[in-house]
Amino acid sequence: MTKEEIFDKLKDILVAKFEIEADKISLDASIADDLDLDSIDFIDLVVDMKNFIPGKINPDIFKTVKTVQDVVDTLYPYTQQQ
Repeated sequence: MTKEEIFDKLKDILVAKFEIEADKISLDASIADDLDLDSIDFIDLVVDMKNFIPGKINPDIFKTVKTVQDVVDTLYPYTQQQ
C-alpha cells in the first residue's frame, strides 16, 4: 500500500464515520485542532485502519501523532510487511 492509498483510506473513514468534510482533510491537518478528533475518536480511526493493515499495530507508536501526515507515515511501514 502506498502512502497515497493510506491517505485515501483515512480520508474515506474520516468522512464516513466521523462526518468530516472531505475538503478539511489534508496531510497537514491537525487531528485534534483541524479535524476535532479526541483520543477516543483517534483510537476508533486506528481500529478501522487495521482492516487495511496486515499484522498487529503497537498503539504506543501513535502517542506522538499530531497530523494526518503523521498517521500516514506511522502506518506506512506496517503496510510494507509481508
